[in-house]
Amino acid sequence: MPGESGGLSANNQFQPAIVKFVKDSLFVVEGKTNTDKFYIIQEGKVRIIREVDKVVRGKDILAGPGDIIAAVSVMSGFSYIETATAYTDVTVLVVERKQYSNLIRDNTPIAVRIIQQFSQRLRTLDDMLSRLTLSAAAASGPSHLLKIAEFYASRRKPNQAFYAYQQYTVHCPQAADMEDAQRKMEQFAPNVKVKKPVYPPDKMERIYPADCLLFAEGEPGDELYVIQEGSVKISKIVNNQEVVLAVLRKGDIFGEMALLEDKPRAATAEIVENCTVFAVNRANFTGLIKTSPELVARMTTLMAERIWLMYRQFANTMITDPMGRIYDALLIQLEKERVPLNTNHPYMCSFGFKELADMARVSPKERDSLLRKILLTKRINIVQSKIFVSDPSDVLKQTNYYRRAQQRSNAASAKR
Repeated sequence: MPGESGGLSANNQFQPAIVKFVKDSLFVVEGKTNTDKFYIIQEGKVRIIREVDKVVRGKDILAGPGDIIAAVSVMSGFSYIETATAYTDVTVLVVERKQYSNLIRDNTPIAVRIIQQFSQRLRTLDDMLSRLTLSAAAASGPSHLLKIAEFYASRRKPNQAFYAYQQYTVHCPQAADMEDAQRKMEQFAPNVKVKKPVYPPDKMERIYPADCLLFAEGEPGDELYVIQEGSVKISKIVNNQEVVLAVLRKGDIFGEMALLEDKPRAATAEIVENCTVFAVNRANFTGLIKTSPELVARMTTLMAERIWLMYRQFANTMITDPMGRIYDALLIQLEKERVPLNTNHPYMCSFGFKELADMARVSPKERDSLLRKILLTKRINIVQSKIFVSDPSDVLKQTNYYRRAQQRSNAASAKR
C-alpha cells in the first residue's frame, strides 16, 4: 500500500499530496473513467504502458523524476490512455484536477513543463497521424510555403496565394526559385482584396478579416491565439488537396505548438468569419501564467482533449478487424460527447454510418456488409440517417472485446 504525507508550495497555497508506491504497484489503469488525479514523479521510475507506444517505439516508456503521468486524461476529463506501474519504489506528487489553477499560479516551472509536454506530444502525434492517414508528414519548414502558395494559386484564391508567396520570399530569400516566386506574388498583388493586418507584438487583442490567412503551414511562428469572436479553419495541404482538420470558434485556442516549441506551424489557419482574437507570444506567456491562470488552464484542457483524441484515433488504426474499428470509433465519439457509458440510456448520434465508417477507415466495399451485420445485432440502429445507440454500455463491451482480441493477436505475432 502506498504511504502518504502532505506537500506544500512555497506560499502554502498549492498543496498536493506526496504518495509513495512500492515496486510493481499499479496506480493508473488504461481505460479507467472518472479520472481526477495526475502524478509528478519525485523519486524512482515508473513504467508507462500504451498500446500506441508498443507499436511505434517497440517498447514501453520508463519515466523518471520530473516526468508527469496521466495529466492528459485528467485535464481532458476522459478515460486514462495509459497504464502506470512502479518500476522501482516511487515517490510522486498527486495533483487533483481542481488544484490545477493553483498549481499554475503558484508553481510556474511545473505549469510550463506540463504545457510543453503537451505541445511536444501534439506535434509527435500530429506527425504520426499525418503519415498514417494523409500519407505525408507535418511540414518541415518554410520551404513548404511554396507548395501552399501554388495550391491557393491553382484554386484562384489571390488573398491566400499572395500571403503564402510573400512569406516564402521572406523566409527563403536564398531559394533558387526566388525570382519566380516574387514574379508570381506580383501577379497576384492587384487581385488581393484582403490582407492580414500587422500588429505590434505587445498588442494582444486583434481583429482579422475573413478570407485571409492568419498563418500558413511551415511558417515560423511565436504566437498562440484565443478566439473571442468569429471562426478559423485549420487545414493541411496534402498531395495538392486541402484536408480540413477543424473549424474553430469562440473560446477555442490554436497555434500553441509553434509558441511553445519554436518550430514551424504544423497547419494553416484561415479566417472564415471576421475574427477577434487574443494573441499570446513568448514575451508575455510567462506573465499570463501568473495573471490569468484560468486562461492557461483552459488552454491546457483543450490541448489535453486534442492529445487524448489523437491517441485514441491512433489506437483505432491498430485494430485490424474492421468491425472492431467501427465499434472503437463509435466509442471514441460517445466519450467525446461525454455520454455515460455505465448506463443503458439510449443516445442519438449527430452522424450517420457513412461518417462513422470514414472515421474507422472502412472502405465503401466493406461498409454495407458491416452495417447489415450490426443492424442484425440490434445494438445500433439507423434513425433518420443518424446512428441510434440503444445501449452505450454495450458499445464499451464490444470495443473491449475487439481490443483484447487485437492484444492477443499482437502477443502471438511477437512470439513468432
